[in-house]
Amino acid sequence: MTERYDAIIIGAGQAGPALASRLNAAGQTVALIERKLVGGTCVNVGCTPTKAMVASAYAAHLARRGNDYGVRLDGTVRVDLEAVMARKNGIVEASRKGLLSWIGSMERCTLIQGQAVFESPTTVRVGDRLLEGARIFLNVGARPMSTVEGHEGVPALTSTTILQLRELPQHLAVVGGSFIGLEFAQMFRRFGSEVTVVERNPRIISRQDEDASSELRAIMEAEGIRFRTHANCIQLRSNQRGVTVSVDCEQGEPEVEASHVLLATGRRPNTDDLNLQAAGVKMDAHGFVITDEHLRTASPTVWAMGDCNGRGAFTHTSWNDYEIVADNLLDGGTRSAADRIPAYALFSDPPLAHIGMTETEVRQSGKPALIGKRPMSRVGRAVEKGESAGFMKVLVDAESRRILGATILGVGGDEAIHCLLTCMYSRQTYDLVARAVHIHPTVSELLPTILQELKPLA
Repeated sequence: MTERYDAIIIGAGQAGPALASRLNAAGQTVALIERKLVGGTCVNVGCTPTKAMVASAYAAHLARRGNDYGVRLDGTVRVDLEAVMARKNGIVEASRKGLLSWIGSMERCTLIQGQAVFESPTTVRVGDRLLEGARIFLNVGARPMSTVEGHEGVPALTSTTILQLRELPQHLAVVGGSFIGLEFAQMFRRFGSEVTVVERNPRIISRQDEDASSELRAIMEAEGIRFRTHANCIQLRSNQRGVTVSVDCEQGEPEVEASHVLLATGRRPNTDDLNLQAAGVKMDAHGFVITDEHLRTASPTVWAMGDCNGRGAFTHTSWNDYEIVADNLLDGGTRSAADRIPAYALFSDPPLAHIGMTETEVRQSGKPALIGKRPMSRVGRAVEKGESAGFMKVLVDAESRRILGATILGVGGDEAIHCLLTCMYSRQTYDLVARAVHIHPTVSELLPTILQELKPLA
């Protein structure tokens, strides 16, 4: 017998339960399907567990620096990885339980465990159950992938399986010098592992400006992390002590011997087992669901939210996807993903936060622009905290006086950058921030000074 609902949501990640709550409050019946764990990537294997571990790594790092602050510690700092993982697991489990409680409180929402497979644009099968919904929403997320030659024959870790380690790696080789790889690299170096990062490109975080890339590399090298860039042909093979990573770099030894290897080379959407063709949903060459700016797919009955639509692999963009869909369907809104300003952060220490256009993109656009840049050593709060590495950089349209983009690599930068982002969303000129009186001593108080001293982008 077919079960009929007003809406079916496939995936209980960031956007799924929130949309279910809005639809439930509007009086609609909802089937929320999840094949693994509620909370999706963020709660279970992404933001929540990794940032909990980053906090433990920071505590270890700060303890080792005690003498810098006049704090004398007897003996060496030792990280208990099992205790780190137990703390992380407790935070994850609490988040997951909170989500289950929230979903359970929705009187018109039914949580169904299992794999969803489309049979038509309005019907989905989950095991022996056939569900029918007038509208269907995809929130199926993404998973780690690897194109590294030889990965099938070695016990390689992913960003998911590394969260299950019980013993600290003696030497962790990280293949991939972007956001995920660098967070784990610094984290495990601070836990006590030797760490080598292997990156195909000439520099790490290659999509960022060169100043951010080189500065962050210098910060991590100062902590003992080794880098092998220009790794043109990366191959893996097992050896008696662990894993050999052939790097074929222009400089340095041709191989890296490691006890463990983490593959942080990208993610792929979880769309290959949904039978989307039966629903009339189209995908691109990489498996991402193709949507319009309102997140509607080629099928008039199906929407796609979160990582699977390729419009931003971040928790905050997934949440914004939910807001766009809910407001447009329930409140008569006209919200669009095209209105979203790029904003993201690498949660290294110090963090790297970026919004809008990079300096490289501004130069390529040909826009007449102004630039302001100051080192974090000019920020009193950073100096007082003993964390003055990094810089702040803001780019402004010389004609409209609106902010084009900004990068902050420095302590508190992931928070301070939001006053610039809010200025961009409000479509105000940079004068709004330049004339604001910020609290002293804070990281953000340098932003008005930077904006008051802009110079033409040469």
